[in-house]
Amino acid sequence: MQRAPFSFRCFSVAPLLALLMACCATSAQADGFAAYISPPRFEIQAVAGQTLREVVEIQHVGREKGNYRIYTNDWVFNPDNSVTFSDALAPDSCRPWVAIERRELAIEPGARYRYRFEITPPPDTPPRECRFAIMVEGLETAKVAGQLNFPVGGRIGVIVYATLGSAAPRLELAATRVTAVNGQTTAVIDIRNTGNAHGRIEGFVNGTDASGQDFELAPADLPIMPGETRSLSLSPVVTEGQTAPTVRFPLRVKGALEWGKNRLPLDTSFTP
Repeated sequence: MQRAPFSFRCFSVAPLLALLMACCATSAQADGFAAYISPPRFEIQAVAGQTLREVVEIQHVGREKGNYRIYTNDWVFNPDNSVTFSDALAPDSCRPWVAIERRELAIEPGARYRYRFEITPPPDTPPRECRFAIMVEGLETAKVAGQLNFPVGGRIGVIVYATLGSAAPRLELAATRVTAVNGQTTAVIDIRNTGNAHGRIEGFVNGTDASGQDFELAPADLPIMPGETRSLSLSPVVTEGQTAPTVRFPLRVKGALEWGKNRLPLDTSFTP
């Protein structure tokens, strides 16, 4: 049976358990989802007709043995920067190429497990990017009033990007503008990807605001999917322990950002 798509990636508590705890003033003893997973994503190169093997390390940090279910999902990166995962095969999904080591796993407290998966693209696969997620789902239960067991767990999606052949992003600056982000006036660059693989914009540019204040700015670390235009905020680089400066617009920005070995010049003024 397929699950409905979901769009969270961290701890979740069963609503029925929460309702019983609130109404009956009882308590539950459970560690919930208690795993660290590394790496959080893979950006790898695959070859058509060859098997590529990778490893996800799962560390169980709960006080009792942890039980997990592991499976694959397709996913979509939404315009609001959230991720929606789905059991249903997406059009042109590459999940049939993926083999996972096992579907259920038990890990002792404090132990680590190196979980293996493989990608085997068919020999005639043209250049493209294979994208899927390795889902790690907690299968813990909790007792309510010493009698009933209800699931208490969560799911984490490890994102995998596997590039085949000459597939690559092609990024270009589509627009610059000023908009509100989390209630703050923010400089934003819109980046268009006309390639056939995802890309990321990196680096730093210099900014001078209306008060004469100088600082470095960096783009949000978000993937830009093939065929889409993604909005990236430009924010001041803040040293740990310090507060972010207040940017007073208009803001003058000059320098060059990067994607792969390519440069993206930026020389403009951001005016609300």
